[in-house]
Amino acid sequence: MSLAVGVDVGGTKIAAAVVDESGTILQRDRRPSSAQDPDAIIDTVASMVADLARAHPVEAVGLACAGFVDHVGGRIRFAPNISWRDMPVAEPVSQQVGLPVTLENDANAAAWGEFVFGPARDVSDMVFVTVGTGLGGGVVIQGRLLRGAYGIGAEIGHICVVPDGHRCGCGNRGCWEAYGSGTALVREARDLVASGSPRAQALREACAGHAEQLTGPDVSAAAANGDAASIELVADVGRWLGIGAADVAAILDPEMFVIGGGVADTGNLLLEPAVTAYRRQLTGRGHRPEAAFTLAGLGNDAGVIGAAALALASPYP
Repeated sequence: MSLAVGVDVGGTKIAAAVVDESGTILQRDRRPSSAQDPDAIIDTVASMVADLARAHPVEAVGLACAGFVDHVGGRIRFAPNISWRDMPVAEPVSQQVGLPVTLENDANAAAWGEFVFGPARDVSDMVFVTVGTGLGGGVVIQGRLLRGAYGIGAEIGHICVVPDGHRCGCGNRGCWEAYGSGTALVREARDLVASGSPRAQALREACAGHAEQLTGPDVSAAAANGDAASIELVADVGRWLGIGAADVAAILDPEMFVIGGGVADTGNLLLEPAVTAYRRQLTGRGHRPEAAFTLAGLGNDAGVIGAAALALASPYP
């Protein structure tokens, strides 16, 4: 049985796990991340891999990192939450641990995990959409990851859905992420609380009347408990999710959309409005097969499992 260590590097934490070729996690590790000290992150990753490899006959390492990734050269061109700028990452880790290391964008790695071991394992064309603080994604076309010419492909959260709309964290306006994400959910919920509307009573209680302290999980929990206003807010995010998915389908024509991320924990409260909006917005609706929508199956483990699977893949997809 072949084993690899999958590592998911974030701005605040690093998760690592030993994963076998069937996608089963055998051992985990989790440590804080120093976003402003990229060299320290490399050392921490190497230490985690070395500790896990001492307990298991690991053959390879897969690193999943947010940002623009040159997976062939093993470099990160740009990372939004870590001060990596055109920096080699794979080779320094490989030198410390004595194992081959592959580097991949974190959303691509998660998409691959869902494609190989999750609900998309029986399709050849899929789009993975992660609806969390931002909106990210990964695309698999005919069984291969879509990376583009420079490793920056599938940044689907930054397609423009509303020209001159809300400002996005990327600096542009009107991005899909600005409407179909946890950030959008919180923005609208805080506005509702601040408006003094009696419909916001449950949300007002969740933040003790301090709108600026309201969080995404607060809204999701209120929706799950049946609060009508919160259900509508989640549905609004779902509607934008479906609108953007129809735009993506016009270009890629996937067989399946797999929806993950923290907001996806609301389940059908998010998914049903997304499907309705997708069908309404879809080009040629009524005269074409429609992509299936399903919730992700691997949860927060998708990144480490996908990174490990990519490290073991031959040829590299």
